[in-house]
Amino acid sequence: MMALTLSICFITCLVMILGVLFFPKIRIGSLRMGTYWMVALIGALLLLVTGQVPLPTIGNALISDTAINPLKILVLFISMTILSIYLDELGFFRYLANKTLKRAGTSQTKLFIYLYLIVSVLTVFTSNDVIILSFTPFICYFAKNANINPIPYLSAEFVAANTWSMALIIGNPTNIYLGTSYGIGFVEYIQTMWLPTLGAGITAFVMMFIIFHKKLSWPIHGEPERVRIKDKLSLWVGIVHLAVCTVMLALSSYIGVEMWLVSAIAVMSLVFCCLVIDLCRRHLPDELIACAMRAPWQLIPFVLSMFVMTIVLSEKGVTAAIGTFLGSQYAALKYGVTSFLTANVVNNIPMSVLFCSIMKSCDPSSLHDAVYATVIGSNIGAFLTPIGALAGIMWSSILNEHGLRFGYLRFLKIGFTVAVPTLFVALALI
Repeated sequence: MMALTLSICFITCLVMILGVLFFPKIRIGSLRMGTYWMVALIGALLLLVTGQVPLPTIGNALISDTAINPLKILVLFISMTILSIYLDELGFFRYLANKTLKRAGTSQTKLFIYLYLIVSVLTVFTSNDVIILSFTPFICYFAKNANINPIPYLSAEFVAANTWSMALIIGNPTNIYLGTSYGIGFVEYIQTMWLPTLGAGITAFVMMFIIFHKKLSWPIHGEPERVRIKDKLSLWVGIVHLAVCTVMLALSSYIGVEMWLVSAIAVMSLVFCCLVIDLCRRHLPDELIACAMRAPWQLIPFVLSMFVMTIVLSEKGVTAAIGTFLGSQYAALKYGVTSFLTANVVNNIPMSVLFCSIMKSCDPSSLHDAVYATVIGSNIGAFLTPIGALAGIMWSSILNEHGLRFGYLRFLKIGFTVAVPTLFVALALI
């Protein structure tokens, strides 16, 4: 039975990787859907059908009132994503990017620095996935109009988004899963991660500037498009909700309210306010409809499926064996490097679910370093290869839609040069 369990899990991960590389999306009628979550779902169903784990065990895990409950984690991430998508639908991120580009004038070096800074700041308070979805098309259009090479800017955006997403627990679904699984609060997380994030962010920027500085020496011959915010009332409603939600998340551990509930209430309040505004204006709630269409609902079957696989591996003793093998000595280095590499084999969300179970075997004295090192590996691992994170899959897909080729080997060459020193700097600063 152990062999069957391992075979199903191995084949599922292998097919998922091949799907991401060769057929990331399939068309069913007029719908285009990602294959990664379908493969994971089929693997989880096979484990259930073949009796590798009792169904009541899965049910109990989904209704348990614990921090590791995947439903709570999904509510938190999707709620925060919707708050950010709402601002994006109103043109907020595009407006800020356009203002930044105008300040750069004709200097590509200034543009590179400004773009890295604004993506970094926005990622801290939103999430890496939202920034990737918002900024990548904008950079493609601007580079084409200005007749400049988009690769330095696309690389800067991607690396910044997946480095500074470490700063807050809400910056990445992997942060949320690992942090909440081990009872780490909003403030406690910041106290540990602000220095590793700062060190990683500076290191990543320096490495990218060394790679691209020659390509940035040519002047810009083009003007940014004019971007205006038409609905300022709705924009301020969105900004206030995101700001208040972020503050309440920071206070959640002090007031005894779980983070998933804070974010869910924020989204419900936003929906109510927007419906009232649109009703008074006699308009359809276009932004809310767009949020519903763009929200990452595919994460629900994906995370739940990987959660099932992890339960099975845990029940069979596989994760405990891996935890024993890693041991507790030099936990930051071991867990940081192995999570970094594993993310590029099975993607960073499944890796986080897997390592969450593995770390149960870690000595309590080393658990702190192991958890935060795994958080670092899950974020920085995103820019080693395109399959390291969902952000990489989405980023590559957007580039293909704009006719830009960014091959696997090119991604790996740039990613390895930037990711390796960034990873070790971050791990050294835990």
